[in-house]
Amino acid sequence: MSTHRSELRVGMVGYAFMGAAHSQAWRTVNRVYDLPARARMAMICGRDAGKVADAADRLGWESSTTDWRALVGSDGIDVVDICTPGDSHAEIALAALAAGKHVICEKPLANTVEEARAMTAAAATAQTAGVRSMCGFNYRRVPAVTMMRQLVADGRLGVIRHVRAVYLQDWIVDPQFPLVWRLQKDRAGSGALGDIGAHIIDLTQFVTGQRITGVSAVTETFVKERPLPAGSSGLAARADGDGAATGPVTVDDAAVFVARLGAGTLATYEATRFATGRKNALRVEINGSLGSVVFDLERLNELEFHDGTRLTAEQGFTRILVTEGEHPYMSAWWPPGHIIGYEHSFTHQMRDFVEAVATGVDPTPSFADALHVQLVLDAVTRSARDGSRWTEVEPALAALAV
Repeated sequence: MSTHRSELRVGMVGYAFMGAAHSQAWRTVNRVYDLPARARMAMICGRDAGKVADAADRLGWESSTTDWRALVGSDGIDVVDICTPGDSHAEIALAALAAGKHVICEKPLANTVEEARAMTAAAATAQTAGVRSMCGFNYRRVPAVTMMRQLVADGRLGVIRHVRAVYLQDWIVDPQFPLVWRLQKDRAGSGALGDIGAHIIDLTQFVTGQRITGVSAVTETFVKERPLPAGSSGLAARADGDGAATGPVTVDDAAVFVARLGAGTLATYEATRFATGRKNALRVEINGSLGSVVFDLERLNELEFHDGTRLTAEQGFTRILVTEGEHPYMSAWWPPGHIIGYEHSFTHQMRDFVEAVATGVDPTPSFADALHVQLVLDAVTRSARDGSRWTEVEPALAALAV
């Protein structure tokens, strides 16, 4: 397959929350950025024929199908975008790569290290034939986060000493919230750890340029039984005191761990869906020998930067509004001071993906990068299971050895 065609015909599997976010990005990317290829929204796939046809009309796709294998095997598709629950990522991605399709897959890459290893090996094989793949960690593409990485890479913070990262939500605080797929290990792989913890793991590694090498963790499931969703099947059901059907929550509600990055950077991480009052609160702080930088998703267009090299009388955290044309990704948007939002991170993600595929460059984060995140998730799970014991993260290259 040529990587220099003027059109990339996209087929997307899944049309819920992430499918809608990705669709918005595919609709927008070529209208905002001047790219060497045009993304064409050719086909969308979902299990319910009526619902996926409605989604195609609403989200802007040319056609719809209920058979992802037909989508993957179609000669009219160049790119497969995977926005399904984690239990189907590996099967779809492996089939797409084998069919010579470029692949973008939502995070986390898979539900297990074994699946992620197989996907990464397949991506490496496909790469030799010019087939590209990427994992969708969209927060890398927030302009303030990319600038944060530049400050670290340029040495403005000096030697990195500390990393603090939290991702706080509260959408399942109510014990009567139903047992949706994100609360089932066989569908989601893990709970808050993989759903939102994966984001801060990838983000901090991206910003610092260092990988997590070891962890000590605790996890907790606060509500262990939940009502079954209407029309659910295939779940082990019990009856609560009122006779209503319930099922076991088989994932973590919260995960907290300490870690080491690189040669000695100390880090703390917290991921929870039980932080009452917090809707989507992601915050990362990096402390170095020469300065510090802070990103808060609820202030997405800003950074707080402390330059420790300035005169003592002039020191303090400075607010940087990341909306100038020279800031990452911002040249295509609005005049300085006109802020952007959450959805723009996905447009930036598709921009980088389309440009990489069209020019024959491997996009990032690669499946190998995502495999390392999966290995950290696995180490956290094992550490928590073993009573917070210090657990080394398996090196990604060793994980690929077969």
